[in-house]
Amino acid sequence: MITILLLGIFALASPTDINAYDTSDDGGHAITVEWALSPDDASLVGYEIYRSEDGTTYEKVGFIGKGKTVYNDEESEEYTLLNGTPYFYKVAAVMDTMIAYSIASQPTMSSAQWIDRKKINIIVAGLIFCGIILYFTYYARKGKEFFVRKIAGLQAIDDAVGRATEMGRPILYCPGIGYMEDIATIASLSILGEVAKKCAQYDTKLINPHLEPIVYTVAREIVKEAYTKVGRPDAFDPDSVYFITDLQFAYAAAVTGIMVRERPATNFLIGWFRAESLILAETGASTGAIQIAGTDQVSQLPFFVTACDYTLIGEELYAASAYISREPLLMGAIKGEDLGKIVIGAVLFGASIVGLLSVFPVLELFE
Repeated sequence: MITILLLGIFALASPTDINAYDTSDDGGHAITVEWALSPDDASLVGYEIYRSEDGTTYEKVGFIGKGKTVYNDEESEEYTLLNGTPYFYKVAAVMDTMIAYSIASQPTMSSAQWIDRKKINIIVAGLIFCGIILYFTYYARKGKEFFVRKIAGLQAIDDAVGRATEMGRPILYCPGIGYMEDIATIASLSILGEVAKKCAQYDTKLINPHLEPIVYTVAREIVKEAYTKVGRPDAFDPDSVYFITDLQFAYAAAVTGIMVRERPATNFLIGWFRAESLILAETGASTGAIQIAGTDQVSQLPFFVTACDYTLIGEELYAASAYISREPLLMGAIKGEDLGKIVIGAVLFGASIVGLLSVFPVLELFE
């Protein structure tokens, strides 16, 4: 018997219907590529995605496993994808050493969208939140008084400044080691302005040493402006606000030295602190000074709570400027933020209840 073997050549089928389009609801620099699966998809390793700017020279920009029909081509450190530049795409079916390329797609450009439609809820929440703040700000400017709960550390500021005045000793204000972009530093400088006003009114010496040059420059102008606002520009001492060093523990050593030599009656340690917080607080406590501290660094709060008389915790630091000055714009913002938080909390609570009931229907709870 003669057996005749017919040898055929296997041809790998390429993917079809290549469609590339700008990825929606994003900031640009992304194009989505879609295709129809290769008839040989079950035997494939996956699909390789190729991109070209001129429609002639293609480079591989991605790979995705078999059974997939969508690939999102995004800009990365390795591949650049520019907005407004047309790109052509090809998709290749890969099986072992065999590759079958599709025809090229139509040229497509990426662009940025103004609105992410998947996050409309965030836009709505933001508008409501801003509306609440504007409402309270409007009525604050019309003279309406808003209740703000008492904060012990801020109530003690008048007494602390008064004590320093009676004793004829200075006030030390340390804004921490943060940079100007740190929220705690910005909040601290706002409080510094209010403390400087009280020092100007009572003719109390203010000592304000700094670690960061930019913070020092801003603080100097804030203190100078505070003296001017209370009608005492001549009482401002330019040497009361000064730069020491940009080294953390050298700064801590210098400030503790000031505490020991000058013996300030009141120490304000408010701002962004790290490991030097306990050094400063313990030294200040050893001199018998009243100490008011505040920071948003959770890891440093225990040291301040232990060694200081009063400590501003968390958002108390951010609200301090409005609490002290009673400035209508600041008070309106604080009240608006508080109400906004209540609204957000209520929505989250309601959504949690709805979600819980969807998992455990009410009828099942009584079975």
